[in-house]
Amino acid sequence: MTADLEALARDIDARCRLQGEFTLRSGRVSDEYFDKYLFEGDPALLRRVAEAMVPLLPDGTEVLGGLELGGVPIATMVSSLTGLPAVFVRKEAKTYGTCKLAEGGDVDGRRVTLIEDVISTGGAVKDAAIALRERGAHVSAVVCAIDRSAAGDSILPAVEVETISVLTKADLDAAAASSSV
Repeated sequence: MTADLEALARDIDARCRLQGEFTLRSGRVSDEYFDKYLFEGDPALLRRVAEAMVPLLPDGTEVLGGLELGGVPIATMVSSLTGLPAVFVRKEAKTYGTCKLAEGGDVDGRRVTLIEDVISTGGAVKDAAIALRERGAHVSAVVCAIDRSAAGDSILPAVEVETISVLTKADLDAAAASSSV
């Protein structure tokens, strides 16, 4: 890992790893919580994450697909840095108005690279990739800020979506360990 990525990992970890008592989505209680919205709401950290994503974008990317909710600010920043158009991908299509799944542009026939904040198993990415493919998009990759999936936990290979990450949970854990020394 480069010195810039190590510094980014330290800064994200310091900003987002919270100590206390937290009930997780699973219902389990934990003394630690990672609040990803803290880096997404920090303009300097958000920009650094987006800048780290730019060189990871697959060749031929025509559209960035920011996943609701966390992928939207990152996709917007990456779009600003690259000039690539962005669409904002809902968890499900609206049932009113335009009834769109992807807001902001057309995906039919376009190579869409999904943008996500944190991936654990890839369920939301899988659903978005399938739904966008049904609308004519070519989706084969997701670029995420943090891949916290354990080896073998990702369901994305089964739907032929490559995960490309800026950082992993191991990178954040190493940053936390080096900060506490």
